[in-house]
Amino acid sequence: MANNEQEWVSKTQIKKQMNDLQDLGVQLTKLSADTLKKIGLPEDLLDALLEHKKITSNGALKRQVQYIGRLMRDVDPEPIERYLAKLRGDNAAHNAFLQRVEQMRERLIADDQALTVFMESYPAADAGKLRTLIRNARKEQEAAKPPKNFRALFQEVKALMEGSSETDETI
Repeated sequence: MANNEQEWVSKTQIKKQMNDLQDLGVQLTKLSADTLKKIGLPEDLLDALLEHKKITSNGALKRQVQYIGRLMRDVDPEPIERYLAKLRGDNAAHNAFLQRVEQMRERLIADDQALTVFMESYPAADAGKLRTLIRNARKEQEAAKPPKNFRALFQEVKALMEGSSETDETI
């Protein structure tokens, strides 16, 4: 009989869990619509979050936040919390990954041989595009211009390294 009984949870504990979910929903309301769509939320929750952005009345905002909290009860909060942590930069693994990307960009700009090594590691990379970005980033640094290509090179390297790390994790 004891095996079939559910573990007893106090009313205070249940309220705390509901408030935590509602707080998580409030954090989601502060994100842009594009970012919300990337998270992969259920459609009704996404609609409620987008509707929250349109409301101006304080009372209506409070009701909408409560509604979002109620919808959050049906959603697994773990992936959402991980995504928010990644956006805030709380994730140590993600920060380490960004540092590796930064180091790779510095090597690519400093050494011509680094591109050959990079292409061996990431054969899907567009060598012509990378060469152009590296050349333009070097010119920007020499002329003390704004780092447009420097940033574009970072984004390109990051995208390539993210793509390969996702496949590595599944293996």
